[in-house]
Amino acid sequence: MVLFNVSRIQTTPFDGQKPGTSGLRKKVKVFVQPHYLENFVQASFNALTEEKVRGATLVVSGDGRYYSEQAIQIITKMAAANGVRRIWIGQNGLLSTPAVSAVIRERVGVDGSKATGAFILTASHNPGGPNEDFGIKYNMENGGPAPEGITNKIYENTTTIKEYLIAPDLPNVDITTVGVTNFTGPEGPFDVEVFDSASDYIKLMKSIFDFESIRKLLTSPKFSFCYDALHGVAGAYAKSIFVDELGAQESSLINCVPKEDFGGGHPDPNLTYAKELVARMGLGKSEPEGEVPEFGAAADGDADRNMVLGKRFFVTPSDSVAIIAANAVEAIPYFSAGLKGVARSMPTSAALDVVAKHLNLKFFEVPTGWKFFGNLMDAGLCSVCGEESFGTGSDHIREKDGIWAVLAWLSILAYKNKDNLESKLVTVEDIVRQHWATYGRHYYTRYDYENVDAGAAKELMAHLVKLQSSLSEVNEIIKGASSDVSKVVHGDEFEYNDPVDGSISSHQGIRYLFEDGSRLIFRLSGTGSEGATIRLYIEQYEKDPSKIGRLSHEALAPLVDAALKLSKMEAFTGRSAPTVIT
Repeated sequence: MVLFNVSRIQTTPFDGQKPGTSGLRKKVKVFVQPHYLENFVQASFNALTEEKVRGATLVVSGDGRYYSEQAIQIITKMAAANGVRRIWIGQNGLLSTPAVSAVIRERVGVDGSKATGAFILTASHNPGGPNEDFGIKYNMENGGPAPEGITNKIYENTTTIKEYLIAPDLPNVDITTVGVTNFTGPEGPFDVEVFDSASDYIKLMKSIFDFESIRKLLTSPKFSFCYDALHGVAGAYAKSIFVDELGAQESSLINCVPKEDFGGGHPDPNLTYAKELVARMGLGKSEPEGEVPEFGAAADGDADRNMVLGKRFFVTPSDSVAIIAANAVEAIPYFSAGLKGVARSMPTSAALDVVAKHLNLKFFEVPTGWKFFGNLMDAGLCSVCGEESFGTGSDHIREKDGIWAVLAWLSILAYKNKDNLESKLVTVEDIVRQHWATYGRHYYTRYDYENVDAGAAKELMAHLVKLQSSLSEVNEIIKGASSDVSKVVHGDEFEYNDPVDGSISSHQGIRYLFEDGSRLIFRLSGTGSEGATIRLYIEQYEKDPSKIGRLSHEALAPLVDAALKLSKMEAFTGRSAPTVIT
């Protein structure tokens, strides 16, 4: 039993430690400043009620990005000093964000202990490395992100903090080896348990999906599969799930070794950054070398996002959640009793709305941020939800879940092919086109302008708000850009009144709604660590079966021209093209 003492370290506040819906994200060079991480962690402890800290069990892990190992040791020493009873750490410090949520909700320690929260070390889909991004966020006892009331308290505490508690002589814990290390401090015993990163999560997935039916699909000679972890934490789960449990070939996994710099890449699962997978799936600029797989998928750094691809075919995230919802009851055992309801973020296309109406399901449109879905789930109002930024999930946890989404798609494919694995497969493209034929097609794209000057971005948004006072002027500008666009009938800033807790979220995105159901949405995103990201969402609904087979960029071209002229995008930002198009 190792003894340790507690020290009170004097400190002063840092500017800008305000956590957003995704936690606090900054460059590594900011986090490594003396006292910077410590201030935020102590501010977090001080924002929680005493029973959530003293005597509590907390999870500390993340996506393995650069600086994670040092951060785990610092947080562990601070937890000991603040009276936490035990810390759970995924082996090698690795736990996907959805796995952390699962561990909080499902795991029971050998002594009957349950976690009441977690520090998750991730900057999600942002790059990692000494010159790149680091992040930290706190999740609550329901497994979901801290609500605004807590994050506001954390921020307030960072502005007035004068000291933090740490156990400086607590030895660093070996996070590479599974086992329990016991310590004793002024308030009694303190334990650190390192456990297998994948086992709890796999157990949960096996309770949701029919692994045997997916295994039949993945082992069929007719079916081929490719999964790209982009060197993120999904690699810690990929072999165990897809190869060991489901029988896929190990050669179907690419970039599945987690790396602290994500192999020098950008771990964002989209058509721009998942280059190797996109090429292998026949969607690159040149012809792929080998046979194109039937199904492909990618994950982001912390494995909460996903991209789904068919052979030479891209599934938009908005279509993906709608198709999962439409097929969930038949294809996924967890939902066999029916869906409680469905929800999407406001910028996500209305494809899910049409499914909800068709199936007579409760439907909710919420601001961007998974906590809004969590409220609905905790109240038993929502089973399946998603957002256009490649996030899909269900009420099995309180975070979006990239591997869950891939297993959901494999379940749908297995169900559709249960009687014809020896003949012609029903493909990903077949499933999507049949969905469009049934529900109509929502042509959809998103333009991201990353690291824009923050002042210029705010001016652009103010310009768009001001325009909404005169829709006649808006329509004049739009007609000047393209005569093929419908008329704008409504413009506003989206506001959400939460049906569960009554809270109101204002200024959640600028909307222009058209007579034919088309939409233009403009938002400032808070997921970057520097500058501002302007996101422009463009959507057109088409019910005519003869018009649902067009190329997306051709169908949307008139609306794109209208959006760029209306916003004066180039004039405000100096950008003639977006950084990323999805």
